[in-house]
Amino acid sequence: MQKEILLNILAQNKATNSFALSQITAENAGFKFNEQANSVGFIYRHIGETINLFGTFFGLSTDIENTTIGETENEQGQNIEESNDLIEKGYEMLQKLIENTPDSDWLEPIETPFSGTIPRVRLFTHILFHSSHHAGQISLILAKGKKY
Repeated sequence: MQKEILLNILAQNKATNSFALSQITAENAGFKFNEQANSVGFIYRHIGETINLFGTFFGLSTDIENTTIGETENEQGQNIEESNDLIEKGYEMLQKLIENTPDSDWLEPIETPFSGTIPRVRLFTHILFHSSHHAGQISLILAKGKKY
């Protein structure tokens, strides 16, 4: 039952975020709230990178390189298809993680640099919250931002 619950939570996160993320195009990827803010495209890429990179805390390997975490925007995120592929790859990784993790392991501690030692399930939910947070930012920028 626990796997079914986590898979449903993952599916809902993907569905909810897709409302904003499916609206991203090459034409609006450069939208920002102001000149100093990150663009829609940069945030979109950031979501894809972080889903995959956070997977390394679970002991999963990835070939994804960080170009957005703690970085200044410098044309990252212009390739919308690549960012979309990163996000899809990340969701697939999370689905496999759920399917392959025994129920008892979800409460086992895992070390993170940003939250210290927490149960695995908290890291999993952090990944989903982080993605939703940025999808919300994208939604607002698409509604109220402009190209600078």
